Amino acid sequence: MMIAWEHFTPWASLAGGVLIGLAAALFLLFNGRIAGISGILGGLLEWPRGDIAWRIAFLLGLIGAPLAYACFAPLPDVTVDADTATLVVAGLLVGIGTRYGAGCTSGHGVCGLSRRSPRSLVATAAFMAAGFLTVFIVRHLAA
Repeated sequence: MMIAWEHFTPWASLAGGVLIGLAAALFLLFNGRIAGISGILGGLLEWPRGDIAWRIAFLLGLIGAPLAYACFAPLPDVTVDADTATLVVAGLLVGIGTRYGAGCTSGHGVCGLSRRSPRSLVATAAFMAAGFLTVFIVRHLAA
C-alpha cells in the first residue's frame, strides 16, 4: 500500500475537524439536539409535528455547503470503485446498522464521545472494528 503524500493535508483536515466539532457543540448548545444525521433524517421521516423545519434546514445545509464552496474553489473529484448493487446493499446495511446502533458515526463519534457517553464509546469502537475488518477482508482475503 502506498500513501499519496502529495495529497496529505493536515491543516485542512484539522480545520475541518474543528469546524465539525464547533458546529456540533453550537447545535447542542442552542437547540439542545445531537447533530447526528441518522437521527435528524430518521426524525424527518416520522413527520413529527412542529419538529420539521429545523430538520429540513439542517439537510439543506448539508447539500448547500458544497454548492457554496464550489462558488469559490473547485470541488474535488469523487471516484466510486463499486457497482450500483454493492452501493445499494452497503447503503441498506448502514441504514439498518444506524437503527440498531441508535445512531450513526457522526452522532456517536463526534457528539456522543464529546459528551463522554459510554454507549457512544462502544458504538464508535464497533464502527471502527467493523471498518478495519471490512478493509482487511476486501483487500487481503477477497482479492
